[in-house]
Amino acid sequence: MIRKAISYTSLIFFSFLFLAPFYWMVSTALKSVQEIYTYPPKWIPDVLHWENFANAWMSQPFNLFLQNSLSVTLLTTIGQLISSSLVAYGFARFTFKGRDFLFMVVLATMMIPWEVTMIPLYMEFNYLNWINTLKPLIVPSFFGAPFYIFLMRQFILTIPRELDEAARIDGAGPFQIYARIVVPLMMPALILISVFNIMNTWNDYLGPLIFLNDQSQYTLTLGLAQFKGMYDVEATGLMAVTILISLPPLVLFFLAQRYIVDNAAGVGIK
Repeated sequence: MIRKAISYTSLIFFSFLFLAPFYWMVSTALKSVQEIYTYPPKWIPDVLHWENFANAWMSQPFNLFLQNSLSVTLLTTIGQLISSSLVAYGFARFTFKGRDFLFMVVLATMMIPWEVTMIPLYMEFNYLNWINTLKPLIVPSFFGAPFYIFLMRQFILTIPRELDEAARIDGAGPFQIYARIVVPLMMPALILISVFNIMNTWNDYLGPLIFLNDQSQYTLTLGLAQFKGMYDVEATGLMAVTILISLPPLVLFFLAQRYIVDNAAGVGIK
């Protein structure tokens, strides 16, 4: 009984520590400018300024930034699902010389930090005249990602080969087997990877910062950085827009957390 009480007390304590920054973010977003700089700091504003959200959103062209973020997120997710699933299907179902070595090479690229490749990528995209467009953020997703390929390959290996053989007897080709049998059965893995990619793309800051210069091409994360000036930070607007930007990933995570937990654990075991 004492052990259980200590466990629950510790969980509650660390939960409050985890939620404290989020509460402070909401509190700051609802404060007046004067209350932000008061000392000692106020945890609860005297008056809740809900208009701060609308004022912060309208202070920059966030509707345009939202459109850009949605376009990049949707297209990259489609690209990753198509390309990564095809590559994973090839590694899982076909036997060819050097297959295992190539798969190890794909996994080895996961150890290369993106910061190492961003300069060569910038030079390549600059040669293609893609700088200051959304193409550098979208096109690479149509060539697959090592982590997603690994997850999908592990999932496809759990699908019985007898299904492929039965479809082949009925006259189905490799692509028909992939489209009509493998893809429907790997839907949980596709949902898991979709959630991962949406959250990573939606929150990406470094990629847009490097490849985008024109404000008309900015994503939400770059628009959020505009609240930081040379000498000060517009804290109220920064916190208000941060809350609005954080809502879609939070809602998506809570809706798909069953797929995230079950499939991530299942793929790891398999």
